[in-house]
Amino acid sequence: MLEIKTVEKGAELISVIFNGIEKIHDGKSFWNRHSPVLFPIVGKLKDDKTIIDGKEYKMTQHGFARDMNFQKIGENSYVLKSNEETKEKFPFDFEFYICYKVNENKVSTRYEVVNKSNKQMIFGLGAHPAFRCEYSSGKYRLEFQNIEDEIEIYQLENGLIKQKPEKTSKFIKENKIFLDNKTFVNDAIILKNIKSRKIYLKTETKTILAVEFKDFPYLGIWSKPDAPFICIEPWFNTADKVTSNGIFEEKENLIELENNEKFISEYSVEFF
Repeated sequence: MLEIKTVEKGAELISVIFNGIEKIHDGKSFWNRHSPVLFPIVGKLKDDKTIIDGKEYKMTQHGFARDMNFQKIGENSYVLKSNEETKEKFPFDFEFYICYKVNENKVSTRYEVVNKSNKQMIFGLGAHPAFRCEYSSGKYRLEFQNIEDEIEIYQLENGLIKQKPEKTSKFIKENKIFLDNKTFVNDAIILKNIKSRKIYLKTETKTILAVEFKDFPYLGIWSKPDAPFICIEPWFNTADKVTSNGIFEEKENLIELENNEKFISEYSVEFF
């Protein structure tokens, strides 16, 4: 039995109760969010600003969608349409739909972005779900679906992507990331070149959940030391690099949409 609860602010998923047990972070201790959407950027811009079509725009970490009220259009379905407030930060007309669906023990999150501008639109998109987990106990690990021998791991410096990747062996052993209270002392772990399309949160004896992220090229893993949750985050793009020149269209893996074109993506979480 699985039940979910969503709200209009940020079209955020704030509760998943599976077999009577809450699985999503309460949004109170350590971090005041549950499962925010990251749009139209993922992560941080250098100096919190960027240049689009020659004009400078200011935007804080992870973009504005997570803090805006979406319009409810159905059961656990929402839309955010561009307006004067959004265009001060991001000069495009758009419609951004988020829909959550439950199928037995699985929750799927579907994103649809429509470009309503009369020009090409470029943007970032990502998810940031926080799952209840006492990961600092050292009893939990993340296990990849496939053997990962080409993965790149990046960390952050003042919120920006470091230029060089970390040694894979620093984090991945036996095709797993063993979690403890030192895993996130230097902020998030960003995974690139992932062969797996699914990652499992496990203990030594039990599978807790699985996140399937079909089309997402990046996966962010994050928490705070001793926090009672872990975030497993499918991303299409990342924060600016420390060497960024601030020009938005030169960021890696931005999504490009022509006028009236749609972009659709989905990820799902299966609970055990």
